[in-house]
Amino acid sequence: MRRIWERLSRREKGLVVVALAILILVLGRFFLLDPFLARREWVKSEIELQPQHLAKNLRYLAQKKEIEAELEKSRGELKALEAVLLAGDTPSVSASNLQEILQTAAAKDGVQVITTRVLNPESMGPFTKIPIQVEIGGQLEQVVNLIRGLDSAEKLLVISELNIRSLFTPAGVRAQPGVAAAPAQNLRASLIVAGFARAPGSAGAEGARAKASGGTATAEQ
Repeated sequence: MRRIWERLSRREKGLVVVALAILILVLGRFFLLDPFLARREWVKSEIELQPQHLAKNLRYLAQKKEIEAELEKSRGELKALEAVLLAGDTPSVSASNLQEILQTAAAKDGVQVITTRVLNPESMGPFTKIPIQVEIGGQLEQVVNLIRGLDSAEKLLVISELNIRSLFTPAGVRAQPGVAAAPAQNLRASLIVAGFARAPGSAGAEGARAKASGGTATAEQ
């Protein structure tokens, strides 16, 4: 390398020095100047955004009490709503609770429950709709009283379908010997009654959120 350098003329040596200087300047700009300028621009933008972040945090702090009040109000409404929901953590248990309610109401009004069939539950956000198809028999007044009782029950119940047919024996039709005549205006009704229960896992999620909120409050203290 030294011999090559000594063979070069003064003019060629000058060109080599200039080329090396240019190479050093290019490398310096690429590895030093450009990263420094980019870092300076990033710091400048962060400094400009700090007042906006601060104003946003101040607005949040100003609304914190209002947000907490709305959250407590929502929790209170949900707790009050739980009183009209069916008991049970699963749709099958809630369906059993609905069947018990129907049996109790029917026995109170003197209505015979002939058959019951649990239908597929329907997901409705944080709640599950539990429908049951039930066939009942009784007098007109008894059936009407039962339907009224279900509408005004402590639990939130909805009658989505109602089919009624009369078993009244027309005048002139003689009863068969040995068969008791059906009471006048005897009815057979098929209806679909639905109640509502909390969706599986919603209670656990609420508890987890409450624990998380408690942990955050503890950390802030």
